[in-house]
Amino acid sequence: MSDERIQPLPITPEVEADLAVVKRGCDELLVEAEFAQKLARSRQTGKPLRIKLGLDPTAPDIHLGHTVVLNKLRQLQDLGHTVIFLIGDFTSMIGDPSGRNATRPPLTREQIAENAKTYYAQASLVLDSARTEIRYNSEWCDPLGAAGIIQLASRYTVARMLEREDFTKRYKSGVPISVHEFLYPLMQGYDSVALESDLELGGTDQKFNLLVGRELQKEYGQSPQCVLTMPLLVGLDGVDKMSKSKGNYIGISETPDSMFGKLMSVSDTLMWTYFELLSMRPMAEVNALRAECENGRNPRDAKVMLAQEIITRFHDAAAAERALAAFEARFRDGALPEGMPEVSVAGAPLGIVKVLREAGLAASGTEAQRNIEQGGVKVDGSRVEDKALTLAAGTYVIQVGKRKFARVRLS
Repeated sequence: MSDERIQPLPITPEVEADLAVVKRGCDELLVEAEFAQKLARSRQTGKPLRIKLGLDPTAPDIHLGHTVVLNKLRQLQDLGHTVIFLIGDFTSMIGDPSGRNATRPPLTREQIAENAKTYYAQASLVLDSARTEIRYNSEWCDPLGAAGIIQLASRYTVARMLEREDFTKRYKSGVPISVHEFLYPLMQGYDSVALESDLELGGTDQKFNLLVGRELQKEYGQSPQCVLTMPLLVGLDGVDKMSKSKGNYIGISETPDSMFGKLMSVSDTLMWTYFELLSMRPMAEVNALRAECENGRNPRDAKVMLAQEIITRFHDAAAAERALAAFEARFRDGALPEGMPEVSVAGAPLGIVKVLREAGLAASGTEAQRNIEQGGVKVDGSRVEDKALTLAAGTYVIQVGKRKFARVRLS
């Protein structure tokens, strides 16, 4: 057992600076005083902390919402700590019940392996691969066997499991809870034991699971990990969390022009949350920029800086410059007609066919589809080729043919 709490170390200015980086944008850090001691111990001994992020690759593609926690991992890597990118190939077969109102369908090992390859390749655009330890929790979960899992289950009570909000709601409303779902937080917690984790990261919806890991480490005689939860990134609509199903997302594999246009559509208020959670700029610099905008500087300048930083990260600097030039050509250099009509359409996310009809750019759905098939529809300068395209909330310049333009505000 660690003696960090028995012999507390002084919290130096260097440790305070590290702690400020860790807490940037976070929802909760539990327990902050304990983690400050871990940071102090690490600085004293030169031994990096072990930082764990467990991911069940239920889908292969990443959007900016997923990168919030990855950005935090990169900041911790830059402080010199070891990041463990844990792929839950065992736990994915159970299915994480977090935030679910029904049993989640499990994945096969083959699906998990395929998703994991793509997921880590995309995550590597944020993380420093040389300082990332990739692990699979089947390494220690498979050898447990039935006897080991039964023994693990004896260390946690049903009463404590039902303290979990989504389980409680389902139990009270009579929605079935399968016994195997109780195994998920137990197995995730056991990952922390196997890895001797000092800090585990996750979204706010993962708090219960992360705390189970902390309790199990105590059961196994280890110094308990601290827990850092990050907020769920609000999507382009400014209301719901970023999600592909809601159409309010920015995929990290999207084209630079698409990413630039979507980031420029973010509201002036939400932009500062994006800076805090997605930008790697020091907060002192972000705060200074915000003060300038509050004192007369055009917030558009800040959005351009954010868009270029993000596009550079996921593409390159040249692509970011080209995206800016293309955006300015469309919106500032007269490539678009002056005085184009502005139309508001509710109900986002909406399919492009319905948007064209409701915005008055096509008389019917049939006409809208025909225009798309003929290559006559552009959204923010990009030709629409998919009739099933869905637009999230935001502002778009839509062109039909050579002469029909409208600035459409989707809400």
